[in-house]
Amino acid sequence: MSSDENEDTTTYRVVVNHEEQYSIWPIYLENPPGWRDTGKAGAKTECLEYVKEVWTDMRPLSLRKKMEEA
Repeated sequence: MSSDENEDTTTYRVVVNHEEQYSIWPIYLENPPGWRDTGKAGAKTECLEYVKEVWTDMRPLSLRKKMEEA
């Protein structure tokens, strides 16, 4: 099997949930329940790089809010 056959040619979209947690999802599939588009789509590496840039605080939104109250 050549490396071309193993290459991931899927186009992905970056999705985010209500807790502001990010993931990537194949563009040809409907978003999973509770997840919405961020507007970013492309190759897997491109989407993962975007997630790395924007998701700087891995704590769920609800935890961040609780910690701010304390």
